[in-house]
Amino acid sequence: MLAALSISALLALQTTPPALDPRIDAKRITTLPEPTVATVADVVRAPSPDPVLRIATRAESVPLDAATYAKARAAVERGLAYLAAKQTRRGTWFEAEEVEPTDMEPRKRAASVAVTAMALKAFAQAGEIGDAAARGRARTAIDAALADAKVMETIAGGGIGNYTMSSVASALAAVGDADAKLGAQRAVRWITENQWDDAEGVDPTKDWYGGAGYGNGKRPDLSNTQMMLDAMHDTGVSQDDPAMQRALAFVARTQNRRESNPASWAQSGTGDGGFVYSPANGGESFASDAAGEGRYGEKMTTRSLRSYGSMTYAGFKSMLYAGLSKDDPRVKDALAWISRHFTFDENPGLGQQGYFYYIHAMSRALHASRLDRVTDAKSVARDWRRELVEALAARQRDDGSWKNDVERWEESNEQLATIYAVLALEEALKPAAMTE
Repeated sequence: MLAALSISALLALQTTPPALDPRIDAKRITTLPEPTVATVADVVRAPSPDPVLRIATRAESVPLDAATYAKARAAVERGLAYLAAKQTRRGTWFEAEEVEPTDMEPRKRAASVAVTAMALKAFAQAGEIGDAAARGRARTAIDAALADAKVMETIAGGGIGNYTMSSVASALAAVGDADAKLGAQRAVRWITENQWDDAEGVDPTKDWYGGAGYGNGKRPDLSNTQMMLDAMHDTGVSQDDPAMQRALAFVARTQNRRESNPASWAQSGTGDGGFVYSPANGGESFASDAAGEGRYGEKMTTRSLRSYGSMTYAGFKSMLYAGLSKDDPRVKDALAWISRHFTFDENPGLGQQGYFYYIHAMSRALHASRLDRVTDAKSVARDWRRELVEALAARQRDDGSWKNDVERWEESNEQLATIYAVLALEEALKPAAMTE
């Protein structure tokens, strides 16, 4: 197994890079000093967790008691029944919805493909629980989208290409037949070719390096990058793949950690081990914005950025997928932040904003961690699977759906919120990953 590449090693491997891609505003890229030798030596590697793409068929395969297992399965079944009832005749969801990505114009067609792919994954992972006809219609819709040159042009030239193709890759990986696997591999090639790297003149010293963004030359962020890593993990891409290691370099630069992140916002920050939205543009955090300090921390006398829940789980999970061990200092500090802010009541730092996205990132991260319990700030060992099931069951509506009363990031749409909730429950129902 290869050692995790340091910024020095990445620089040594590069040839003379091309000029900066003309889509990029050079003023929005920061050149960072190289991490210290001591930081590079701290890298600890471990086999990344194998993808688990089906829920367990019996309680004994999951660290859950029989009653909670049954409650979770029932919640998934009701959620999938709601989604089946809302599916269009074309097999899609979310067709009439406009999605407005951060800093981008609204998108409809690509958003429907992305949400349909996420729903397909939810049905595929559930096995016999879900409506087979609904699953089949969704698969047909995704196959048709991939075969339609106009749709692919919209995805490639639109604002949410990475979001869409990452969702497609993970969905087809969950379907798992030979044709689906080929489609998943095609989607992964698309997202890795669109990763910011030397091909666009972004070398390893730049804070955009290794990240993925919405598209059209827009800056990368951790949300898109963790979706890219989800897709690569689900499709079995090696943790030693260069795209994985480039992504790891970007993820590490989103961490609020002075010892390994040389960015000025991290050096002047709390060093709490949590994660922010993006290191690009000098750093961004929606939690800082929510706290009244400005999205870029510009209202602070000493500029720093606040960590928050959904991005910390995204960063923690991404490091594990890229092959870092729980003994790596960066992973340990991320888990320490999670322990101090462990909750199912809100998205820490943002309240109810992005709650279902947070729960989904949380469930994937904790499944990847191979932890059955998380010790919280009061030294209480928390059974995350049981608590997640209880929290989502309490929020499920009479018709089987979920909805966020806070409209941010489209979660007031029942279809999207329900997909996130079902996917989160399915992580709790998956067999525990192989122990190290």
